[in-house]
Amino acid sequence: MSVLVIATDPKQPIGLPVSGCLCCGSVVAVAGIGLAHHRWPDQKPGRPQGRASSQSCHFGDLTQADADSVLPVPPRKGSTVKPMLAGAVEFVIGVDTHRDSHTAAAVNAATGGVIEQLTVATDAFGYRKLKTFADRHADGTRVWAIEGTGSYGSGLTTALLEAGEWVVEIDRPARPARRDGAKSDNLDAVRAAREALSREHLAAPRARGDREALRVLMAARQGAIVGRTKAIGQLKALIVNAPHALREQLRQGSTDDQLQRCARLRTLPTHSVEHRATIQALRGTARRALALEAEAAEYETELERLVVAICPVLLEQPGIGAITAAQFLVSWSHLGRIRSEAAFAALAGASPIPASSGQVTRHRLNRSGDRQLNRALHTVALCRLRIHEPTKTYAERRTQEGKSARDIKRCLKRAIAREVYRLMNAQAAAVTRNLPKAA
Repeated sequence: MSVLVIATDPKQPIGLPVSGCLCCGSVVAVAGIGLAHHRWPDQKPGRPQGRASSQSCHFGDLTQADADSVLPVPPRKGSTVKPMLAGAVEFVIGVDTHRDSHTAAAVNAATGGVIEQLTVATDAFGYRKLKTFADRHADGTRVWAIEGTGSYGSGLTTALLEAGEWVVEIDRPARPARRDGAKSDNLDAVRAAREALSREHLAAPRARGDREALRVLMAARQGAIVGRTKAIGQLKALIVNAPHALREQLRQGSTDDQLQRCARLRTLPTHSVEHRATIQALRGTARRALALEAEAAEYETELERLVVAICPVLLEQPGIGAITAAQFLVSWSHLGRIRSEAAFAALAGASPIPASSGQVTRHRLNRSGDRQLNRALHTVALCRLRIHEPTKTYAERRTQEGKSARDIKRCLKRAIAREVYRLMNAQAAAVTRNLPKAA
């Protein structure tokens, strides 16, 4: 009789071996979750296929200590699933990150058992305590599995990378409802470590430096653009509801003309109270919109300067400007983080999803992934459809083949993702080769 322990990630394509119950000896097979009543505390209960759900084990659920003693069983013979960390490390340290505290759990990579846990503050002293904790309880080949390496865990991630530690990023999955309501920082830290052990592919944390500079400028510019848009909408509403004489004076002209004219409005002693208040509101709103527009232009200038310094070849491609190039670099991060151009397309939500049925073979749009990256690809595709002759020729040919406009754009975004990924990788590899070698 074998004992089955399956990773908590329900999307992991693991085979379905037959397993036995430790307490009553009955044989059950559970898809994707493991034994229904022998599970980690953070797993959603599964339903056995060998007996009714009402026939639960009379010994009840295993405790955390019992669960930690269960040995993992490798995938069955012939399975192609191989976790990335299999045989590569002795210990995995999972970290559940928060604003004021981090909780770490050292887990044995061979058994999945919890060795020790620790909660520290999110400061330099706490990071040193975690390093000492790892040296004491995981003194061997180890990897840190950290949630939120780009948010609450960024400080810890930077400190560990500077210390020469191996760090991988664990995304925070949607936690299903638990039958027993088990939820704590300690359980989340253990779950992060075990999830890293079960993953076939693991992502490295995003780089800082130039990439982080691009990211913060992009975020600031986006905030300025959103604020300007809201200010313009407020200005339009004020003009519609302004006194008749003022409304007739301002309703004509483009948005830029209205902004300039409203920003120069002045009050007179002869104006009524309503008239003076409306002019003050219009003037303040217009000046706010113009100030945000100038702020966004400054950010865009700095973004273009950084893109030219990091990967100038992107700006040479048709349809790619400073903003879209910056978004490509922010999502890509650095050489080696994304394993292939297919993975980059999947990250962008540009990978085709099969939607065939019967004799109809087709693919549909992918609505997952990094939507800002997808938006950048979409912008480039629209520009090329207007100004790029090879792209226009391609669209005409695919239209004659019966493809819809949405299908054509999906194909273009997939091709652009491949092109951009290869350009960024080639540029980064060339820069790496030109770096002076250490003596």
